[in-house]
Amino acid sequence: MAVAVAVMGVTTTHRSCCLDSARRRRPAPPRASGAVEVRVCTNRTCARQGGREVLAALAGLAPPRVDVDSCGCLGRCGAGPNVAVTMGGSAAVFGHVGTAARGAQLLEHLLGPAEFDAAVGLTALATREKAEAALEKGNAAEADALLTEVIGLTACGGLHLVYRSRSKARLAVGDISGALEDAEEAIRISPRFPQILLTIVLQAHLLRGDALLAMGEYCIAEDAYADALDLDPSIRRSKSFKARVERLREKLVSASNL
Repeated sequence: MAVAVAVMGVTTTHRSCCLDSARRRRPAPPRASGAVEVRVCTNRTCARQGGREVLAALAGLAPPRVDVDSCGCLGRCGAGPNVAVTMGGSAAVFGHVGTAARGAQLLEHLLGPAEFDAAVGLTALATREKAEAALEKGNAAEADALLTEVIGLTACGGLHLVYRSRSKARLAVGDISGALEDAEEAIRISPRFPQILLTIVLQAHLLRGDALLAMGEYCIAEDAYADALDLDPSIRRSKSFKARVERLREKLVSASNL
């Protein structure tokens, strides 16, 4: 028996589907024990000195228990980029953190070399960026190999980014199950949503939906797209999201005609 279902606001028909049921909302996971807050000033002066680039680098280097986000002026204009750190009940501001290397050295200083090795972290960051450049050029197989190499380095930070990018690469080469596994791992590693991680987790949910759609798991694919929509409702207006909705609608229509 065919029933009406809504695909992100588009109504179609399908023989049976779980999409009409209320989706169970997952509670936010508890904050990691011993969490460290790192806030990078991206106000005008620090931004001119490389604050936004340092923010991106730290987000890609930091282990899971380190929250990295932007902040406003820290009052040391001219000595930046400035980074505020809250750790173990105390706070400090570090100046002149203007490069990825200085950011890695700061993390090693804060966490100790046993938890964070600056040299390994920087190697992993550089290799990931090389892989993402290859992916942008359409060299998905090369990107997959490079990102697998990064995972083998056992760097403790930025793995959510690595798995997100490898999911995209594997989807491009047709490794659907591998793409799904990587998207789910990216979400598992980075379940909390400070602003700096929002786009990363959002993309992981979308990639998970893409992989599930390719596998014919249409109901679960819509749930993954809905998770992305929960994070950022504005994506409903984007061309790429509308294209995903249309592909899902077409698949459901085809399935209803079987």
